[in-house]
Amino acid sequence: MTLAFLAVVLGLALLVWSADRFVEGAACTARYFGMSSLLIGMVIVGFGTSAPELAVSALAASQGNPGIALGNAYGSNITNIALILGITALISPIGVHSQVVRRELPILAVVTALAAWQIWDQEITRLDAVVMLCVFGGLMAWTIWQGQQNRADALGEEIEDELQVHVMPIKFAIAWLVVGLAFLIASSRLLVWGAVQIATGFGVSDLVIGLTVVAVGTSLPELASSIIAARKGEHDIALGNVIGSNLFNTLAVVGLAGVIHPMKLGQEIILRDLPVMAALTLSLFIFGYGFRGPGRINRFEGLLLLACYIGYTAYLVGPMFTPPQQ
Repeated sequence: MTLAFLAVVLGLALLVWSADRFVEGAACTARYFGMSSLLIGMVIVGFGTSAPELAVSALAASQGNPGIALGNAYGSNITNIALILGITALISPIGVHSQVVRRELPILAVVTALAAWQIWDQEITRLDAVVMLCVFGGLMAWTIWQGQQNRADALGEEIEDELQVHVMPIKFAIAWLVVGLAFLIASSRLLVWGAVQIATGFGVSDLVIGLTVVAVGTSLPELASSIIAARKGEHDIALGNVIGSNLFNTLAVVGLAGVIHPMKLGQEIILRDLPVMAALTLSLFIFGYGFRGPGRINRFEGLLLLACYIGYTAYLVGPMFTPPQQ
């Protein structure tokens, strides 16, 4: 068991480091080839921070651990909204100025509803997975079209400021891109192995491990980037990271895992995890959209989100620390 814990800790550390290198290298490479700042923010940064979830879920599905694959994706969505935005809003209330981010909020709500409809029969077939990937492809095409319109947007301005800080030669950018991807795959293998061993040792389902330990670990890049962005006053980057990541998780991560290995789901997904994810997504839409003006997630709303995460996690892990009744 000690070896499994070490594998998880080392795997998470390498995962966070490699994801950061991968995204930084990809963003600088894209800038070198002429991609606009807004498009880099919408595609590379927003979706690139979900590379850990994609690597871990794809590997877990290929090894016959669908609980970790799905738990990682949905658990990361819950973590992104409740934990990451909760902490970020407590540090600095999140104002929504970007029209691009504002438009993506209802899209995320619709995508979550699609996911709920697809898993209602307690399985994800390959057809379901292909539909998710097709929707993701259409969304990416729309995103790229939007980013090429060259409209002024707060998100693009914030990304431009960040790119000016992290300038590097193209050869170094490509090197970080390749190295980051290689370590991303290796650390994912280490993390999945350790997570499976821990689940077996504690006698809990791999779904619970995926929803908690793995989900928090793979969400660390979003946590770090959102906190840093909030401290700099780059609120649209902080919120855009979460929205982009959740869209990617719900469609691409689950879709790819489902194509690799169709999943039979337990009833707890429908009764426990899906309602929590849907309620948090709806809350994010209500808080952030701004029906009568610019959206804003204030400190009180951030505290509510954080309290929801603590309560949900305590409910999940409580049985692991409850001694069996005689």
